[in-house]
Amino acid sequence: MSEPHGTHFVRSAEKTLAVLRAFTPEQQELTLSEVVQRTGLDRSGARRFLLTLVDLGYISHDGRLFTLTPRVLEFGYSYLSGRSLPELARPHLRKLTEQLGEMTAVAVLDGDDIRYVLRVPSPKLLSVAIPVGTRFPAHATSMGKVLLAGFPPEQLEARLGSMTLHKLTESTTTSREALRAELTEIRNRGFVVCDDELEAGLRGVAVPLRDAAGEAHAAVNVSLDARGTAPETARERIVPPLLTTAARIESDLQLKSGG
Repeated sequence: MSEPHGTHFVRSAEKTLAVLRAFTPEQQELTLSEVVQRTGLDRSGARRFLLTLVDLGYISHDGRLFTLTPRVLEFGYSYLSGRSLPELARPHLRKLTEQLGEMTAVAVLDGDDIRYVLRVPSPKLLSVAIPVGTRFPAHATSMGKVLLAGFPPEQLEARLGSMTLHKLTESTTTSREALRAELTEIRNRGFVVCDDELEAGLRGVAVPLRDAAGEAHAAVNVSLDARGTAPETARERIVPPLLTTAARIESDLQLKSGG
């Protein structure tokens, strides 16, 4: 534990973060004794912090092992949804909108929803008003699905188990089994074409935005009218330039972070 830096310093906040930092990619499940060893907290104190985080939904507990839940990723998403991501992505999305003549956007996960952090409108879909900050259920959107597909299996199961799969249209996926299978396919091919699930007649095509470690913390998509064209046609026309745009945004983000 570091020493307090002033009278404002809150040791309980420091201890809470120490407990969260005890978990690593190499060891994602810890016993109480292991948390005590890694944090330097006494056993009773470590147990209270762990169980408080369990109550708040940031850690799960099976009776022996403690594990971080997907909810801790909210902190990373809040950072990514700040100024740097929209500012860096905006010129790339403008070029993509000009190239395709379709609306483009970037979103991050926010609980069980996606939250738009950037949108470039298109004359073709002027009737679709989606201000920055708008939230939609992740299971019914292309960006939500491509982000859910990026979770490790155990974290995805935990998230799916707690999600309410609202039916927004006749095409919305509301079966966990069907959604799980679809997410596996999305994970394997690296993109998704989503028709009529959020709104009838609306097609979304999305790919993930990954960091230097390969983790998908945001997604970029193209929204277009689904009527009159087959999903295969949209895939052939949209996916290649969308993947190129995502790669350019990722490159700029890594340069900004010094990666």
